Amino acid sequence: MRIYNTLTQQKEEFKTIEPGKVRMYVCGMTVYDYCHLGHARVLVAFDVITRYLRHRGYDVHYVRNITDIDDKILRRADENGEVYTDLTGRMIHAMHEDEARLGVLAPNDEPRATAYIDDIIAMIQTLISGGHAYAADNGDVYFAVDSFPDYGKLSKKKLEDLLAGARVDVQEAKRSPADFALWKAAKPGEVSWQSPWGEGRPGWHIECSAMSTKCLGDTFDIHGGGPDLLFPHHENEIAQSECATGHKFVHTWMHAGAIRVNKEKMSKSLGNFFTIREILEKYPAEVVRYFLVSSHYRSQVDYSEDNLAEAGRTLTKLYHALRGITPAKEADVPESDHDRRFAEAMDDDFNTAGAIAVLHAVANDINHQRRGGDEEAAKRSAAVLVRLGAVLGLLQQDPEAFFQADTGSELTAEDIEAMIQARADARKGKDFAEADRIRDELLDKGIILDDSREGTTWRRA
Repeated sequence: MRIYNTLTQQKEEFKTIEPGKVRMYVCGMTVYDYCHLGHARVLVAFDVITRYLRHRGYDVHYVRNITDIDDKILRRADENGEVYTDLTGRMIHAMHEDEARLGVLAPNDEPRATAYIDDIIAMIQTLISGGHAYAADNGDVYFAVDSFPDYGKLSKKKLEDLLAGARVDVQEAKRSPADFALWKAAKPGEVSWQSPWGEGRPGWHIECSAMSTKCLGDTFDIHGGGPDLLFPHHENEIAQSECATGHKFVHTWMHAGAIRVNKEKMSKSLGNFFTIREILEKYPAEVVRYFLVSSHYRSQVDYSEDNLAEAGRTLTKLYHALRGITPAKEADVPESDHDRRFAEAMDDDFNTAGAIAVLHAVANDINHQRRGGDEEAAKRSAAVLVRLGAVLGLLQQDPEAFFQADTGSELTAEDIEAMIQARADARKGKDFAEADRIRDELLDKGIILDDSREGTTWRRA
């Protein structure tokens, strides 16, 4: 199994620190607003990675944090006229709802920054004692970047280049422009905690170092996150963690690709910014997940109406293969050549695009077997398709539930069934014009009928 390591910029054979066990930390949300499509990209990518590692037999301890104290949180709470904990509580609840709809499994641990203040303070004290951090006159504490010779090893940035174009704000008490805050002195009326340096709150970067090492140890296997976190967040995590513990922080660094909207970077300023909730109002959650999974986790994903529609059509083909068939029992279905090809794709840096191609090959087998009248073979292939789909978090619904899920149509399932019966009655009475009219009316309202010898089934377009 080979994984691309951002630190070395190459694929490497994956070797765990502890045999059979994977300790993984992924930077989670700063909970001041609803999760957007970029968050969905990271959530789904590392959910698939976790699922596959477990499928491979690894005991995975997956930690994904929540940043529940931050400048943005305090600003938004102040704008809303609410206590910051009320804001974060609502946003965490909404995040969990979005995750559940997208089929994202809960992490083993979900530490919140405010629950680790003592650990954060202890790590800062260790850094000060080691000469890697200093308390400034204004009550802030800064990490001294020049105390860590390897600074820039993840992002490949050189300290002298960073310093060349940098400047220190006149209100800051940094010794160097590259130094970053570990502790921020509280402003009047601002939420704060007592520390050896006075009332204040932690800086963003130190939160993740304290939480990850507390949950997973000084050194762990995988650290992941979005593409925008590589610098400075992850770079700063390495510096402060390795200076505090004296050990290598992480073996493998993984970063998901960015989301673009109609070939432009997604941003609020461009007006092309979408929350998960907005997207799920228009598209079934599994279609959105399929859209995200069908591209390699490191690649850029271009979000567009056309691409979502294509994802829906493609996922529909897989569910069509499963429609009207009862998969064989798992115990009766040995590993197949499809399983091996699926593993080959996923072992190559979690190549989900290759894995999806295998799913479609299995679906083609099912269709061929059914046309040839070999129902038992089709049932075994269906079991393989469901088994492999589960690794990607797909194809776990009953096909009829997928096809008939209500996505805001004016017609209920009962309305549709009544119209299908009326059409059947019209055909029985040889009133084919009326039968065609009912079919066309249903089609205009996004309902597609499929006639077969067994009867008529329907699905939403």
